[in-house]
Amino acid sequence: MYSNKTMKSALETMMFMWGEPLEVKDAAEVLEADKNVIRGLFKELQEEYEHEGRGIRIREADDAFGFVTLAENDMFLKKLCTPVRVRRLSQAALEVLAIIAYRQPVTRSEIDSIRGIKSERVIDGLIDKGLIEISGRSEGVGRPLIYATTKEFLKKFGFSSLKDLPEVPEYEEMRREREEEGYGQISIDFEGKE
Repeated sequence: MYSNKTMKSALETMMFMWGEPLEVKDAAEVLEADKNVIRGLFKELQEEYEHEGRGIRIREADDAFGFVTLAENDMFLKKLCTPVRVRRLSQAALEVLAIIAYRQPVTRSEIDSIRGIKSERVIDGLIDKGLIEISGRSEGVGRPLIYATTKEFLKKFGFSSLKDLPEVPEYEEMRREREEEGYGQISIDFEGKE
């Protein structure tokens, strides 16, 4: 068994080299340690970075941890990296992403119904960007695909979990309507998934 100091050093190295949030289970496997111990060490590192006021922070997203830059330093990065072409999401992409985030799992026809316009191309674009994924099939007629957000969505928008989504007053009413219309019977097909 390695010392906590050695494991924390290893966690920093792995997060840096991995380039995306490092899952607790993967880090625990590499370090041959209990997941709860590793999660605790990640949290300690997270607190240390914040306490010391470093420009790099550690963010948790769905039981994975990764490096992010301090938001207050964005102006320096912009100066350093100008001109950089910033790719923003279109209004349509933001609408579809919001619908999926709050109503997931959701079918394309449900999204189209809410928006009043076809969303197939927007959905494909969000899949290409890694913000949403096909998470299974509905039990409804024709067993249409259902969509959900990804870990990349959490990471890009700065959420630790979906519970961090801002409250939307109409959401509870929409959820109740959805259940009354029978959409509450959606099941997810995990075949081929971990």
